[in-house]
Parts: sequence; structure tokens; C-alpha cells
Amino acid sequence: MGGRKSSTRVHVVSDVHGNAEALARAGDGADALICLGDLVLFLDYADHSRGIFPDLFGIENADRIVELRTARRFDEARDLGRRLWAGLDREQLIEGAVRRQYAEMFAAFPQPTYATYGNVDIPGLWPEYAGPGITVLDGQRVEIGGRVFGFVGGGLPSPMRTPYEVDEEEYAAKVEALGEVDVLCSHIPPEVPELCYDTVARRFERGSEALLAAIRRTRPRYALFGHVHQPLARRMRIGGTECVNVGHFAATGRPWALEW
Repeated sequence: MGGRKSSTRVHVVSDVHGNAEALARAGDGADALICLGDLVLFLDYADHSRGIFPDLFGIENADRIVELRTARRFDEARDLGRRLWAGLDREQLIEGAVRRQYAEMFAAFPQPTYATYGNVDIPGLWPEYAGPGITVLDGQRVEIGGRVFGFVGGGLPSPMRTPYEVDEEEYAAKVEALGEVDVLCSHIPPEVPELCYDTVARRFERGSEALLAAIRRTRPRYALFGHVHQPLARRMRIGGTECVNVGHFAATGRPWALEW
């Protein structure tokens, strides 16, 4: 990445889910990279052989748990999980696997990178891997090229019970702490049905009422997010704000670009 005299260009990615090879190229041609989280690959719904779950329990069990979750049979999926994890040190095994993925992913980040957490990330581990040139923000703002970017990481409680879900009050407090920004960056979308519905998983993902209220109240130029891998609508306008799902980077390997 290199500086530009007349304009600023940032590339934005989300839902990286283990695609370190593409991540290493994601900042090419940009002044900065923004990452909206979900670095960890626990289970690839498109390729059930990839991720922490199949590494531990095999593809057949990965096929079964995806089938149950897709059918919204969450109680049966949790029962299957409990049987598989019985007698194992779940916390230690997951942390070890996540650490190996983080070592690879953070080494691939270009500089400078501005990043926030996704709902499958483990924030407590990031300080060990985020070296110079990588700025981690959650409920915080930063100026890039003369524009103010605000970042809100993580997700809201869901039946999936992923690692970084916070209650609605805590999430709303992080949104409120940003104040007025030019670009509102989050992992999850604002609570709008077309932005939250995944057409392949055939379910609504959690969106945030607090984000939607902030967009209507403060009217940022852009609201950028990920989380929904195959959304019914990738972008829409809410008042004067362009709301954009920047895409499922794990599948596409392509960043979304913003230039001014």
C-alpha cells in the first residue's frame, strides 16, 4: 500500500474466515485496509471439510451439524455438539486452534489495517497478535484521509451462541459512544430485513436496532458491515446513508473499495 496525493482509497473486508492467502493481497492499491471481523473459521458451510469443527470431529459430523442448523433444529444441533465434546477439554482445544489461525491471519494483514471483531472472534487473544500497523477498534473512532470512521465489533445474542455476542444494552452503548461519524463500520448490519436475511442459509441473522437508530439520527455517509454471507440485498439507502454489505471475503477473496 502507498500514499496518494489527490485522493484516499481504502479497501474493506469482512468475514475472512481463514482466507489468509487473499487477505495478504487485500490492501494492494489502497492506502489502508479495514477489516470488519470474523477471522476465525470454525466450520465452512460451503465446504464442510474446512475449519476447527471438521478437524476435530470429521466431515460426517460437520455435514450433520450443518444440516441441523440449516433446518433451525438448534436443540438437536446442541445435543450433537454435547455428545461430541463429552470428555474433551473444549476450551483448550478451541483456543489452541484459534491461536494457530490468528497467527496466520494477523501475519497476513497489510499495514496500515484498522480492524474490529466479528461475532466468532475472541477479543482477548487479539492483543497478542495485533502488531505495529494494526489498529483494533471497538466502540471507537479514527480519522482516515480526513474522514471519521467509527467501529463497533461483535454480534448480538443468537441461537448459535458464538464467542463474541454482547447484550443489546452493551452493544447500543458502543454505538452511542461513536457520536457522529462519516463512515459507520460494524460487523453486523442494521436491523433491516432485506439486509439481515441470508438467502442460502434461509434465515434471518441478527441485526442491530441501535445501528439503525444511529444511521437515522446521525446520517453518516456510509454504513459498512458484513456478517450475512448471502444477503437478500447487498446495499440500500436509508435517508442519505449508503448501507453496504462489503461481501463474504472468505468466498470471494475480493475487498470492497471506497475512494474519496
